[in-house]
This record gives sequence, structure tokens and C-alpha cells, in this order.
Amino acid sequence: VQLQASGGGLVQARESLRLSCAASRSILNFRAVGWYRQAPGKQRELVAGISNGGSTNYGDSVKGRFTISRDKDENTVYLQMNSLKPEDTAVYYCKAVYLLREYWGQGTLVTVSS
Repeated sequence: VQLQASGGGLVQARESLRLSCAASRSILNFRAVGWYRQAPGKQRELVAGISNGGSTNYGDSVKGRFTISRDKDENTVYLQMNSLKPEDTAVYYCKAVYLLREYWGQGTLVTVSS
């Protein structure tokens, strides 16, 4: 399983970005896919997740601003990030759970300036 994360960049506060996580196989095979982030000096934290059945969950700090979705035909999971804040600055990673193993994509850097 390979995951390719993309879409990061430099934006100003209150702007939006959409991250993509493209998988090398059908995302319907995955038990779940999640977006995580890690800011400098901080632990990696869950941002949003989507289960095989389509259920979603979000970290408290992003609820109401971020939306996780998927395109089964494109084998891609997205993270729409709105109303970005400087504290959202981090490297964002996607993770898939497949056959009880975890697979991580490379990170994509999101920088939000004030």
C-alpha cells in the first residue's frame, strides 16, 4: 500500500486548502483512513478520519472547519480545510489501516501566516 499526500502550501489565516491522499489500491479495502498532523515540537495528532463505512470523526480543534471526504473512483481521500488558523501550521500525513497494519504517506507541509 502506498499513499501520496499532496496539496500543502503557504496560505494566510482564514483561507482554505484542500489536501489529497491518493492510494495505490482501492480505498474501500481500508478499514479506515485518517489525516494526522505534527507541528514543530508537538506530538502527532489526529485531525480527521473516515471509516470504511463512511463514518467520520474529527479532532476538537478542527471541528466545523475541516471536512474529510473520499472519492472511491479516484482512490483518494481529501481534507478540506477552511478558516485556517496559524495554529494549523504543521506537516500533515495520511494513514490507512489495511489488514491490521498501518501505512503512512509522506507528509505535506501546511503553513498558515497571520
